Amino acid sequence: MAYTLSDLIEELDVPRETSEKLQSYADALQKWQKAKNLIANSTMDDMWRRHFLDSAQLAPKIRGVFGKKQLTMLDIGSGAGFPGLVLGIMGLGVAHMVESNGRKCTFMRHVSRETSANAQIHSVRIEDLPPFPVDIITSRACASVLQLLNWAQPFLEFSPEIWLLKGETAEEELTQAQAYWNMTVSRFDSLSDPSGVILRLRSITKR
Repeated sequence: MAYTLSDLIEELDVPRETSEKLQSYADALQKWQKAKNLIANSTMDDMWRRHFLDSAQLAPKIRGVFGKKQLTMLDIGSGAGFPGLVLGIMGLGVAHMVESNGRKCTFMRHVSRETSANAQIHSVRIEDLPPFPVDIITSRACASVLQLLNWAQPFLEFSPEIWLLKGETAEEELTQAQAYWNMTVSRFDSLSDPSGVILRLRSITKR
């Protein structure tokens, strides 16, 4: 059986109001996908696991580090809003979504309005976004660890943590990145993908 919103609610103890907003997000995704091609069509039938659980699983782990503090989050290459917009809906703080694709930004603005998410959409390339203080940087299915660190470099003066959702090439990417960057790495098993891993990077400095 396909993974459902009810499974996500049970697995992550999601409050009713938040679950209703996630359902609204999913409804919009299904409606817009036909014309806008926001995510891979092959993942639509399993979107609750592949996209929503994959993103939402970050919330309890980040809360375990930062407690109830309202965070300023920077999500690089947000696409259709995963994971940053999900984290904004789940109440972690303000999510700054960076996405250069105009139609995906239009979709995220629609979802943000419909769900009253604490989110700001930046329709620019990350290289063109002036840096501002952030607590955490997130990214999913966007680029290699090394590329993400290079893009994030202007924001690292504020000493944020970086949380990445990665697949089976994670260790290879880390090895490549650590040739150029010093960092402390923590790894967590993914709830959504047996071959996936969550990387928490902190104390990041250029070699």
